[in-house]
Amino acid sequence: MAPLAETPIRFGTDGWRAVIGGDYTFRNVGRVAQGFATFVRRNWRWENGIVVGYDRRFGSERFAAHVASVLAGNSIPVHLVDTPCPTPVAAFSTADLRAAGAVMITASHNPPADNGFKVRTATGAAVDPDALALIEDAVSAVDGDAVGFLDSATADRAGLLRPFSPDAAYLNHVANLVDLEALRAREMRVVVDAMYGSAAGWLPRILEGGRLDVTEIHSEWNPRFPGLARPEPIPPQTDEAAAVVRNSSAAVGIVTDGDGDRLGVVDEHGEFVDQLRTIGLLAYYFLEHGGLRQPLVKTLTTSSMLERLGQQYDVHVEEVGVGMKFVAPAMRDLNAVMGGEESGGYVFQPHMPERDGVVAGLYFLDLMAREGKTPAELVALLFERLGREYHYARYDLEFPAEDRAEIEARVQAWMPDAIDGSRVLRRNEMDGFKYYLDDESWLLIRFSGTEPLLRVYTETTSTERVAALLEIGANAAGVEVPST
Repeated sequence: MAPLAETPIRFGTDGWRAVIGGDYTFRNVGRVAQGFATFVRRNWRWENGIVVGYDRRFGSERFAAHVASVLAGNSIPVHLVDTPCPTPVAAFSTADLRAAGAVMITASHNPPADNGFKVRTATGAAVDPDALALIEDAVSAVDGDAVGFLDSATADRAGLLRPFSPDAAYLNHVANLVDLEALRAREMRVVVDAMYGSAAGWLPRILEGGRLDVTEIHSEWNPRFPGLARPEPIPPQTDEAAAVVRNSSAAVGIVTDGDGDRLGVVDEHGEFVDQLRTIGLLAYYFLEHGGLRQPLVKTLTTSSMLERLGQQYDVHVEEVGVGMKFVAPAMRDLNAVMGGEESGGYVFQPHMPERDGVVAGLYFLDLMAREGKTPAELVALLFERLGREYHYARYDLEFPAEDRAEIEARVQAWMPDAIDGSRVLRRNEMDGFKYYLDDESWLLIRFSGTEPLLRVYTETTSTERVAALLEIGANAAGVEVPST
């Protein structure tokens, strides 16, 4: 009988993701775990073990146990969380336990049918692209019938399986990041939407005990994520949180994604504060209220507001490719105070080199408290400081997989001198095709790193111009925009 042809495994912007029961099977998860174990033993000081965490998705607990058994089968000690937890909590535990790194079983914001495999370093940061390539190479060499494996009872007796609770260490650390007593003392109503994810209960637990009124929705464990196409903290998934904010006269809505590493914000009117405005406000918070004059790191998809803030506060702003695998190393190299991406993932030096939706929400609430302003008022303040308004949106366009090369060639050949009346200053091909215009507007066309989607992004001077630029980008790629 011919040997079984193994499924190719590729890591996207933040790990490997696939459909449960399709490519995401125990066999393939075992192959990935074995390849990772091989990489760890070759490249990391693995004697202190690997943290293994998991989210609330279907089967995550069992897949995590399988990963733990494979790591133990390679004589690598495993610190296995005792309950679902956010990715940033598992990442923080890595540094707290002085482990060699972490695996998180999660598909983050992907649709309910998916699950995934994220990897973090000893500091809790995303693994850089070179190391990810080595992990991919190690996985590709694995025969699924020859995976190292040690059952949990044997691993426990050998001291290789170490279940633990990550809660206390993380909560103690977070308590030192903001003045929680002052925050709890504010008379303010806050709506928290956990999107059925593994961050459920964390913000209410951190903020309880004062005058702050915190209401959490979608906190129950339901891997179908009912009412949500995916647990991603952007509209229309945030519509229910927006309605609760409006109907309860809350000051703000704080939304976290499926594994708790992303933040979405809803203002006091029930309007979504887009991710680019949110990163602009968080950068302003650190530069103005933190007094930290250190560099900022942003992905290609993130706001040019950061460049304007960098000019005003005399700090360097570094633009990198999409994904934490680019943001985290740049933050380390530049000693940056903050980094972030358009997806709603924000990283803060005072915390750890990993994005964290819970801590980002705390920092946003602290900014509201320090300024004495609502989210809409904060956006108005930011625009006043910057001297202009910024408007953003993106298209997520599906296309037949066989058309990808043709679409990419079409955009590669698109070299306009002007777009919508604005001169093109330059084109960046670091990750997709980004066109910088002479009025600080920009247009980016790139493929998703984890899904079969073409994404078209823009940030510009008005909502009307947003629609025009997105349409131009989609037409340049030759991908049809669905009618609404």
